[in-house]
Amino acid sequence: MTRLSKIVVAVGTRPEAVKLAPVVHALRREPWARVTVLATAQHRELLDQILQFFGIEADIDLDLMRPGQSLADLTSRMIDSLDGAFALVEPDLVIGQGATTTVPAAGLCSFYRRVPFAHVEAGLRTHDRNSPFPEEMNRVLVGRLADLHFAPTARARGNLLDEGVAPSSIEVTGNTVIDALVWATPRVDRTRFAPKEGRRTILVTAHRRESFGPPLDDVCNAVLEIVTAREDVEVVFPVHPNPNVRGTVDRVLSKHPRIHLMAPLDYADFVAAMASCHLVLTDSGGVQEEAPALGKPVLVLRDNTERPEGIDAGTAKLVGTDRKRIVEQTLRLLDDERVYAAMSQAVNPYGDGRAAARITTRIRRFLGVQTPAGSPERNLVPTH
Repeated sequence: MTRLSKIVVAVGTRPEAVKLAPVVHALRREPWARVTVLATAQHRELLDQILQFFGIEADIDLDLMRPGQSLADLTSRMIDSLDGAFALVEPDLVIGQGATTTVPAAGLCSFYRRVPFAHVEAGLRTHDRNSPFPEEMNRVLVGRLADLHFAPTARARGNLLDEGVAPSSIEVTGNTVIDALVWATPRVDRTRFAPKEGRRTILVTAHRRESFGPPLDDVCNAVLEIVTAREDVEVVFPVHPNPNVRGTVDRVLSKHPRIHLMAPLDYADFVAAMASCHLVLTDSGGVQEEAPALGKPVLVLRDNTERPEGIDAGTAKLVGTDRKRIVEQTLRLLDDERVYAAMSQAVNPYGDGRAAARITTRIRRFLGVQTPAGSPERNLVPTH
């Protein structure tokens, strides 16, 4: 009997779970792979919602989240716990996604144990070590630790090549977030966030550490000014639980009747909110990829982005946290149909929904697994 290849998929946050769910399911349908899903649980409740939605259970749950934890405390506990888990499983490969603390910690522990590490969504760069913080530096570190780099775009591949990463270790796959979105969209209730007749909805998310304080104040005041200026506009704002976010948002926006503040949405509801909105204001990386796939213009509440493909394609525009610029660009999209159409109809550069299949094929080859010639690619996401 052929020995199964043991693969650990490490997930810590909601975006990681969304983007790795298609990979988990694609690998679990392979007869040669034995997949262990390991949750560090950086985002406890948010992570659990995603895993449940995609029909995935964590095989190992480290449950590391602590109230008020520092990055140093989280990282130290994570390295110790991950090393113990890897010692138990003895994996042939570890997979991580993105740039949260889980990813460099898993990469470092893999390196210490001489286990190959594969990085999904590799090569994203702003070239500013403090923006986004700490994700940019995490990505750079993982770029040195990983053995396989699954770059979502040609530009991401170019960033890795510029840093001296071997071309043979890089695979351009598209982004797995599109795989997940393609599967999820027909399964959500779009009516849940459908605007009232004659109204348009703006979906807002803001949570980046570098925006805490005055920048987030400016964002919130811009949102208030937009709603005041256009009586047909409503705002849906799922508020991140971090007190640095919630305190500011509640203080500035909680009293306006057309601004709907709510707890973070589960993935299905968030997809429904994106599908129903007119446009998006966000500092999220994943939303910059998801919303254009649904034909929604994105104004990015950051001064730079590691996803410049959307800017180049015209699906997104950088507006930063400057109040005046946010208001001007939002009102332009609301008032000028040609400007809106140009953004909403631009081609999404982030993938075709087949990234997980490409990742699975490359992993099989990397691990030296032999399969019958002409074997078809399997489904990308669960069919339940």
